[in-house]
Amino acid sequence: MKFFLFHVIIDKKNNTKEEFFKVDFEFSNKLNYFQTGIFNILNDKKNKLIAEGKKVYNLSVGTPDFKPSKHVMKALSEASLDAENWKYSLGDNPKLIEAMKNFYKKRFNVTLDEDEIMSVYGSQEGLTHIGFSLINEGDVVLVPNPGYPIFEIGPFLAGAEIYHYELLEENNYLPKLNEIPKDILNRAKFMVVSYPLNPVCAIAPSEFYDELISFAKKNNIIIVHDNAYSDIIYDGNIGGSFLSHEGAKEVGVEFYSLSKSYNVTGSRVSFVLGNKEIIKHFKTLRSQIDYGIFTPIQIAAIAALTGPQEDVKKQCEEYEKRRNALCRGLTKIGWEVPDSKGTMFAWAPIPKKFKNSNDFCMELMEKTGVICTPGSAFGSLGEGYVRFALVLPVEEINEAVNRINESGILK
Repeated sequence: MKFFLFHVIIDKKNNTKEEFFKVDFEFSNKLNYFQTGIFNILNDKKNKLIAEGKKVYNLSVGTPDFKPSKHVMKALSEASLDAENWKYSLGDNPKLIEAMKNFYKKRFNVTLDEDEIMSVYGSQEGLTHIGFSLINEGDVVLVPNPGYPIFEIGPFLAGAEIYHYELLEENNYLPKLNEIPKDILNRAKFMVVSYPLNPVCAIAPSEFYDELISFAKKNNIIIVHDNAYSDIIYDGNIGGSFLSHEGAKEVGVEFYSLSKSYNVTGSRVSFVLGNKEIIKHFKTLRSQIDYGIFTPIQIAAIAALTGPQEDVKKQCEEYEKRRNALCRGLTKIGWEVPDSKGTMFAWAPIPKKFKNSNDFCMELMEKTGVICTPGSAFGSLGEGYVRFALVLPVEEINEAVNRINESGILK
């Protein structure tokens, strides 16, 4: 990439002299790995429609539209008025660790020691960096396809070779562990697993985790489980924890985020829990790049974990109503979209007349104002699908379904 820099010099006689410098910068080839094009195109198209005065139904970005509980906001605001809390926190507040310890026991019946818990700046940051404490040259990391992009971006940046294990609809989006090649398993350092899984909205049965732990022990592979959506599960199912299964702490760790459960996405607070050796080494790494989460945010997290949980349950009920409005509404007008089993999303096969998810998303937006995310953004096996975020009230989702029906795009 070439840059032209203008260097302006004013001499003592106030005459202006311009010198032109042509500088060539060479940036990291790793940036070529990131897929940003479609998101930029979607955003530009959205802004264009809004500028034209058209109604837009943005179901593309997974940012909850619910508000944090009042007691959580109050805890943060009051803590931020104490000047001492604006200094480096230099680590986790012991009360925060105790709060998470008690929460996991009550919520998942998982017993944790203090050295089996650490905080991170959101699961996205933690999943990005944990590989730097685990990976050596030549190591392989197993990641899902389709899957959330950071699952592979983090290990890739840490220098791992990425192996995509397939998640197929006909197998209920569960990996076929016995089909992963032996030569890959011999070099695999860790495996990223996540249920309920964004974007495919699948959940895993309890017996899967027992099989996964046995697989990890047999092949000496660490399991990194992302548990971001255990509080958003439908149809009477109850979200669980990987760590509640016997032997889980021997082979891995779990990320638990407050972002979606408590609607505090901007606060960036999450936890890594489980194997104490993994956490010990991850802490060593982060001590070189981090001075701890902002103290008022830690205090707000304590309030979330120890306070009333009714809002978490109520919003899950509301997400389920939205799920029903979208998935069943679309099915009723001729677009068969299966009910999401969990997460704040819905995963839909594109209508058969369309060749790829990018083209469909663009035409859908143009004709209806409804914005969703092409499945190709989540891996090669996401092609042929789109992801909807359940971030609008039922009334607006009904409007969006009607727009799709009236547009004729399904005919």
